[in-house]
Order: sequence, then structure tokens, then C-alpha cells
Amino acid sequence: MSDEKRHPENAQKNGKEFEIPREFEVGASPEQVWDAVTRNTGGWQWPMEFEPKQGGAGPFHSVLTVWDPPHRLTVRSDDPDALPPFQTSNQLDYTIEPRDGGARSWVRYVHSGIFVDNWDDYYDGADKHTDFYLHTLRQYVTHFAGRTAAFTTLDAPAASANESALAALGRALNLPENAAAGARVRVQGPDGAALDTVLDYRNDWFIGLRTDTALYRVFGRGRWGAPVGLTVHDFAPDADAARTADDWSAWLDAVYG
Repeated sequence: MSDEKRHPENAQKNGKEFEIPREFEVGASPEQVWDAVTRNTGGWQWPMEFEPKQGGAGPFHSVLTVWDPPHRLTVRSDDPDALPPFQTSNQLDYTIEPRDGGARSWVRYVHSGIFVDNWDDYYDGADKHTDFYLHTLRQYVTHFAGRTAAFTTLDAPAASANESALAALGRALNLPENAAAGARVRVQGPDGAALDTVLDYRNDWFIGLRTDTALYRVFGRGRWGAPVGLTVHDFAPDADAARTADDWSAWLDAVYG
């Protein structure tokens, strides 16, 4: 992305605009992608509710300015009280088009809005998180489309708010340092339980693990001064979000205690 696009000149009072666009194809129908971004959001990001109509209510006091299933969704919030303290405006826009007779989809996603203060840091964080979230969306519609997850989200202790914390978590999982995305790996979770996984994502900031019944997402946010985050999207019939939270919370406390 050009410096001009990353640093728009159209400065706003109390902030500056940003735009983070992405395009991708995925082996899922437009209806499956639409379901993921409007109904089963807990399967890949976090649970959100949408009033299914143009002008309807969305999360964080947002409004659905475009509701055209399964082709176009635009969600906008201009309520600073409902947004993080570093934002005064936020918009998410999805365009979904069929490919291969509807067996596949082309998706264009644009996250835009206004950041205040520390613009470069907030842009950097949002930019990198976008790639991980959209990768997880693709994992969801490819492997778990239409399924509802028992969703768990946790923050590790404050001691994990540093740039070496993600590597420490990888060692605690017994994740081989040389394992790259796509590798099949057996990791060690709470109480020493072995998990047979696919390492579906790995870089300096994030780790993604997929089993036959769940997605595990690890957010190494030390670069942005925040603790490690963990989300579990469990699709097993007996999934219990409260039990998952207890197990992984104790495990994180041990890793960073």
C-alpha cells in the first residue's frame, strides 16, 4: 500500500481517516460467507448481532447503511462513546460476489474510519489484525461453515504485554520453532492434554491452530503494549465455553506467572 493511502491527507478534526482494503477468493458460497459475517460471527471473530435490514442496528451502536444479502453489507458507527478511545468513526464494508457458479466467492473487505492520536500505531495494529481475522474467516467457511461455536475469549496476565510473550506461549504449547503454517503439529494444552492440530497461521504477532472441532487464535499484542489474547471457537457438540475459559485461563496464568 502506498504511503499516500496509508496516510490520507484528508485530516479530520480530532483525528485522521484511515482505510484498510483487502480482496480474496474462498471456496464457499456467497450465502455461506454472508452467514459468517452476519450471523455466525462467533465462529471466527466474536459474537455480534445485526438487525437484518437496511437502517437496522449493529454492534457498538452501529447502523447497517447497506443490507443486501448475500452481496453487500456496510456497517457504520459514528458514536465515540461506543467506540474504543482511539476512534471517533468506524465502518466495515463487505462486497461478496459468486465465482464458479456460486461454489466459490470473491470478497472485498474495507475497514475505514478515523483514528485519533498515535495514528501510525493504531493503523499498524488494525492492518495486521485484519489479515489474521480474514484468514480465520476463510478457515471458518472452509472447515466449519454454518456451524455455531461455543466462543471463549481471554487475556493473559499483564506480564505478557511484551514482544517476547508470543514466543513464550509457543514454547509452552511445545510448538516447534521451525514449524510453518500448514504443518500438522501436536501441541500441549491445559493439564498436559495433547491436541492434534494444523498450524494454519504463524507470524511474529499471531498463531492460529485448527483441530477437527475447534479454532484456537493467539494474539501477541505486545508490539502494541497489550497482553496476549486467546480466543477459542469450539464447534464440538459438548463444547462448554465456561469450562474452556477456566482451563485456558489457568494455563495462561501458569505460562506468564
